Amino acid sequence: MTKVATSPAAAFDADFYQTADAFFAANRPVGLTFDDVSLATLYSEILPKDAETSTTLSEQVRLSIPIISSDMDTVTEARMAIAMALNGGLGLIHYNMPAREQVKEVARVKRHIHGLIQDPITVRPDLHIGDVLDLIEAKNYEFRTFPVVNEKGKLVGLLSGSSVRERYRAKPVAEAMTARADIHTVSVDALKNDPIAAADAFFTQHVGIHKMLVVDNDDHLRGLATISDIERITTEAGSRRKAARDADFRLIVGAALAPVRQADGSLDRDRIIDHVSQLVAEHIDCVAVSTAHGHTAGVGDMVRLVRDAFPHLTIIAGNVTSGAGVEYLADCGANAIKVGQGPGSICTTRIVAGVGIPQLTALHVAANGARAKGVKIIADGGITKSGDIVKALTLADAVILGGLLAGCREAPGEIMEINGKIYKQYRGMGSLAAMKDGSAARYGHNKDDKTRKLTAEGIEALKEVSGSLDDVLGNLVGGLQSGMGYLGAGNLPTLRQNARYIRVSPAGQKESTPHDVIEIKAGVSS
Repeated sequence: MTKVATSPAAAFDADFYQTADAFFAANRPVGLTFDDVSLATLYSEILPKDAETSTTLSEQVRLSIPIISSDMDTVTEARMAIAMALNGGLGLIHYNMPAREQVKEVARVKRHIHGLIQDPITVRPDLHIGDVLDLIEAKNYEFRTFPVVNEKGKLVGLLSGSSVRERYRAKPVAEAMTARADIHTVSVDALKNDPIAAADAFFTQHVGIHKMLVVDNDDHLRGLATISDIERITTEAGSRRKAARDADFRLIVGAALAPVRQADGSLDRDRIIDHVSQLVAEHIDCVAVSTAHGHTAGVGDMVRLVRDAFPHLTIIAGNVTSGAGVEYLADCGANAIKVGQGPGSICTTRIVAGVGIPQLTALHVAANGARAKGVKIIADGGITKSGDIVKALTLADAVILGGLLAGCREAPGEIMEINGKIYKQYRGMGSLAAMKDGSAARYGHNKDDKTRKLTAEGIEALKEVSGSLDDVLGNLVGGLQSGMGYLGAGNLPTLRQNARYIRVSPAGQKESTPHDVIEIKAGVSS
C-alpha cells in the first residue's frame, strides 16, 4: 500500500513523477519505448519475494506468472508449452505446421502428467490375461495395472501388474483381479473442493496403495490418480511458482490460428471450425488469432467466426497499436488483445512498411481502449530484459516473449556450433523462410501466389543457447518482483495503480547500464 504524501517533499514528488495518463499526455506526440522511461520508486512494505505475480486472460485462463511464450516456430511447440505451464505461464503453439500436427502438439501438453486421469484405460472381467497382454503390446502401454469394469461401467475389481504375466495368460481377469470389496476408493464428491489435497490424504492414509480409483454414488468409475503424479504435483505446489492448470488439473496451453482462405479470398469457415473443434476436443484453453495487422475486417471476421461457434473459448487477437483497434477486436469477441507492431528484435515491419508505434506508447493507448471494453491487453515484442517486463506490466496484463526464450533448450530451433559457441536458429514469422513455411497470411501474403513476390517483414538470426527455461524465467520473474518491491506493489493491479513515470535522456539511458568498468560477470536479468 502506497503511503499518502503528507510532506512538502512528498507532494513535490507526486507532482514531478507522473501517472501514465499525465505522462504520456505531456509527451505527445513523441512515441516512447521501454528505454525512454524509468519508474519512480515509492514507499514500500513489500518484500520482492512476497510480490504476487498472478494474472488472468479470461475467467477460465489464470496464470501464476504474466508471461506467454510467442507463437513462433522457433519458440513454442509442445516442449516449450509444457515448461511454460509448469512454471505458471502459457505457451502458444505456432501454426507453421499441418493442422493435425498442431492438434497433436496441444494433446502432448494437455496429457502431460495430470493429477486425475479422467478416462482411465480399463478391462472387462470376462477377458483373459492373454487378452490384456495383447492389448498392452498393441497399444504400447507402459503400465500393467488396470481397473476392471463391467458392461455398465461399474467398478468390479483391480487387475494388478503382478498378475499380468505371460505365465498367467490363460487365467480369466475375474479370477486374477482384486475384488471390488477389497479395493479402497474415493467418492468423486470428495474431490470437488481440493482434489489434489484429497488424493494426497488418501495415499497418506492407505500405505502401500499406489493408485486411487474414483467412483460416483452408483459405483461407476470416474477417474484414477497415481501416487507418483500426486507427489509431483504436491512437490510443484511448494515450489517457487505454481503450475498453470485447468479445472481438471491439465496443464494450460494455447494455439495460434491461421486465417485459412478459399480461392476467392474469403475465410474457409468449414476448415477453420473443424480445426478449432479438434483443438477444443483436446481441451485447448485459448486460441490466438495472430496477424501483423489485427485492426482489419479479416481478423474481425475470424474472431467473430470462432466466438460464434465456441462461446466459452478464450480468444486472444491482434496485433494492434491503438485504442480503436482494441475496441474493434473486443467487440468482435476477443478476450485479450495483443499489442505491438514492429518492436521485436527480428521484426522489420517499421522499416519495410514505415508503420508502427514505439511499444510503451502503444501500450498506453491500447490500455485506454481495454479499460473501456473490459478486456485484457498483452504486450507483444520489444522486451529485452526483466525491467522492460516491469514497465510493460504497468500498462498490460501479460507479456509475450520470443527472443528471450528462443535460446532455451526447450525451444524448437535448430542448434548449431560457431567458433565453439552453441546457437539456436531464431527467425521472425515475417521472414521469407517462415512465410514460405506457412505464416504468409499473417502478413497479408499468399505463399502460393506465384505472381507476387513475398515481402519479408522479419529476419533470420541466431540466439546463443541460454540453458533451461526454468532458469531464464526464474531471473525474469525475480526481476519483476524486484520492480514490484520498489513500487510498493504486492500484486500486478497495484503495480499498475502505483506506477509513476519519468522520461530518460540518452545520458540517463547510459547511466542505467554498467559503465566505465570492464565487466567480468553479467548481472542483468535477461
